[in-house]
Amino acid sequence: MIDELRVVNLGVIQDATIEPGPGLVVVTGETGAGKTMLLGALRLLLGGTARADAIGPHGDEARVEGRFVDDGDSETVVARRITAGGRSRAYLDGAMVPAKELAVRMEGRVELVGQHDHLAITEPGAVRRLVDAALDAEGRDALVEYLGAWKALQEVEAAQAEMGGDRRVLERELELARYQSEEIAAAGFTPGDEEAMTTRASRLRHEEELRTELAAAYRGLSDADGVDTAVDRIRRALSLDPSLEPLVDQASDLQAAVAELRAGVRAATETLDHDPGELAELESRITVLNDLKRKYGADLAEVLDFADRATARVEQIGGLLGRADHLDAELEAAGAAASAAGDRLRSARLRAAKDVTGSATDHLRQLGFGSPVVELPITPAAPSAGGADAVRLLFSSDVSIPPAPAARIASGGELSRLVLSLRLAAGVGEAAVIAFDEIDAGIGGTTALAMGRKLKGLAAGRQVLCVTHLPQVAAFATTHLIVEREGATARVRRVEGEDRVGEITRMLSGLPESERGQDHALELLAVGGQ
Repeated sequence: MIDELRVVNLGVIQDATIEPGPGLVVVTGETGAGKTMLLGALRLLLGGTARADAIGPHGDEARVEGRFVDDGDSETVVARRITAGGRSRAYLDGAMVPAKELAVRMEGRVELVGQHDHLAITEPGAVRRLVDAALDAEGRDALVEYLGAWKALQEVEAAQAEMGGDRRVLERELELARYQSEEIAAAGFTPGDEEAMTTRASRLRHEEELRTELAAAYRGLSDADGVDTAVDRIRRALSLDPSLEPLVDQASDLQAAVAELRAGVRAATETLDHDPGELAELESRITVLNDLKRKYGADLAEVLDFADRATARVEQIGGLLGRADHLDAELEAAGAAASAAGDRLRSARLRAAKDVTGSATDHLRQLGFGSPVVELPITPAAPSAGGADAVRLLFSSDVSIPPAPAARIASGGELSRLVLSLRLAAGVGEAAVIAFDEIDAGIGGTTALAMGRKLKGLAAGRQVLCVTHLPQVAAFATTHLIVEREGATARVRRVEGEDRVGEITRMLSGLPESERGQDHALELLAVGGQ
């Protein structure tokens, strides 16, 4: 539910923070006070379009923040900022995200039912889910069975699609992948071979030059008049000047280093002796590697990686070809199973649709319709993840008018009452929060009282927000918020006790101080269980 909502400089609302609480939350106030701005703020938090003209006169930007609490007290904090030019920034749990990410993350949490919205309930998928919410135990089992059959059908179709239309194409691909894998494996290369071969081949190609240079270096390091002579002279000088001891240490280190270097040069020279055929063998191996690189990768690592993929593809295609002879039979069986499961699910949905339409029609009569018609025709359709049915919502406000798609013929007030009736008839709502704007359009009297009772019933176990002009609806609220406007500034506050009686009185008669009106307000609140 919405635990807290803050609205800053959105329209005429300068700065308002509300904590709606669970149950039925009504928002009332004079016409033009800015009541619908609260639902506009909610719409922004759900990823709705941000417009520059929504920025109020109290600053350069508008800001909306909301904290949503799920079962188990897990929190989600959402925010939107609108700046000049209609630029919008969205935030989710403190991190900046695209506005469309809000729409994805908040999907299903809140259903907004507004006068001019394209309501989710009128979409085929939502209508189907509404019917599924009313399935009996047998129907729920049929739904689970269908979903399993559909998944199995998808898996077989995916395997067949991978096979392609011509088995010979796949067999040719298998032969090619096997050849590539075997060609690379036959070369016998392992990681690191390329660098080692390159280094060794370079040394063998320049053996004579290396031998000459190393021999000259060894002779120079072996000169008796060189380092050794210098060390002896420094030691004799030490006997004359003890302060020269550090030079002796350095000279000794140099003498040891030169001896070590001389031994290393000698060892390197000795390794130059090799089999005359080694260079030819190395050149041949390098040629093989270069040929593989030309075909399969820029270096040995890429060639070996290609080999791994080719080997995996050989195994994969081999499995597919081994299954190919049975795929047609598998596909036929999976399709038959999905079709049968779809038929059983359709029968269950027809039962549920009959119950929902009958109950929804009764609710609509209580909400001011004389002879309303609600139909949920379910007809066979191509199998999909949602079933093998097409489910539509048809409505007529009177039996004398042919029913038609609700989104096309129902007014905002009619659609709101239709949604309410369907929710009650199905016995469950998908969203934890349902917000109604102007649900009371065109009704009054006992119908309005019935509307209040039904909204309170819908709010059992969830949060229902309702912008209303009807005192009969407001009297049933768990939380009553009032929007008051003075000039270009509106504020929102919670009313209780005498303040609430005064607001109900104003809604009844326009005279908050009327004693007779207050008596009627108290009577209404008593009916609403307050």
